[in-house]
Amino acid sequence: MKKAAVIILTLLLAASCTDSNRRYIRFAISRMDKQGLFAEGPAWDSVKTVALAARPDSLAEAQEIVAAALKVAGGKHSFILPADQATDYATRDWAPASLRMLDSIAVITLPYFAGIQDEANEYIHAVLDSLPDHVRGAVIDLRGNTGGNMYPMIAAVHRFIQDDDILRFRGRDHSYPITLGYICRSYGLTQGAPYDCPVAILTDGQTASSGEAVLLCFRGMAHARTFGAPTAGYASGNVTITLPDKSLMALTSSCDVARTGEEFCDDPIEPDVLTETPFEDALSWLGYTD
Repeated sequence: MKKAAVIILTLLLAASCTDSNRRYIRFAISRMDKQGLFAEGPAWDSVKTVALAARPDSLAEAQEIVAAALKVAGGKHSFILPADQATDYATRDWAPASLRMLDSIAVITLPYFAGIQDEANEYIHAVLDSLPDHVRGAVIDLRGNTGGNMYPMIAAVHRFIQDDDILRFRGRDHSYPITLGYICRSYGLTQGAPYDCPVAILTDGQTASSGEAVLLCFRGMAHARTFGAPTAGYASGNVTITLPDKSLMALTSSCDVARTGEEFCDDPIEPDVLTETPFEDALSWLGYTD
């Protein structure tokens, strides 16, 4: 009798575990179904059907199923971050923006940023507070900028952008603009008069995500030119969702749309001038002579 009770208890626990793992999958799939940029069409329907029919024996197996579905629903910019890495990811070290002047040419470096509001203000004002009244050209260096929060980056260089509608995010069933005025107001900035000068933007294979979004703010502007190497190809927006195991699911929900109407997402953005010496070539284009 005791042996039968143990068997029944074991079966009940196994069923409970299976149910828990299936709920985990259903939760993740429902979020992908609602918000994933690519969560539509035959490919997604097939992956979703297989995932929802699965009966994983362990959480690890359920996680693998969710991760596979995520790549279909969100593309290459989507990922899952284990719970024990989530805090470290959100508080990664970042370097401040910087400005130096070469005669009357502003050389601005915009690195990765993911900080709190006070740190964002520090990042922004490291550039804005040191800009002179007259600038005849600018180099905006986005090499190595792997992303983070694009808004402080854009705010720091807003005086080199001459129109208000700078970017648009397009999801499956929505589209909304990002304006320069909104960004400046978000940081309590009085929007400065734009400089009427040419701008060179430097990119490389590590320019990604928010770094690419900053680049696209200049796309289509007559006085802007890009130098360097193709970007990483993560020009899209993610939403972050906490899964039942406390891991974080970054799900791509929108692609970036430049003022030209061009859409960018998983493909690298080619520079106007493909070069191994982007800084030197940018200075030459701006008419700087040492």
